[in-house]
Amino acid sequence: MSTTTKPAQRLRRRRRVRAKVRGSAERPRLAVFRSNRGMVAQLIDDDSARTVAAVNWTEQDLRGLAPMEQATRAGELIAARAKEAGTETCVFDRGGYRYHGRVKALADAARTGGLRF
Repeated sequence: MSTTTKPAQRLRRRRRVRAKVRGSAERPRLAVFRSNRGMVAQLIDDDSARTVAAVNWTEQDLRGLAPMEQATRAGELIAARAKEAGTETCVFDRGGYRYHGRVKALADAARTGGLRF
């Protein structure tokens, strides 16, 4: 019997999600990474392999916030930066995480900020 570690399980889930989700210039992929210390969100155009907009937990606006507040603020920031880049719609890539807690808070805040997915 083989046992898989939690990171290996998440990697399998991430690959399964990525097989179905693809970003384009019109609808980039909103990729989420969640760690114990913070969150990172990127809008990625998979056709040209470039990042359209990004937000990182190490930025000054997000650094000292509580985890749920940080996720909400990151969602608002990514929506604002997407509008600056001229993007209104995207596809959501939860990155192998459950759509729950901080991941859901980021997605809801991005929707409230004007992103559609």
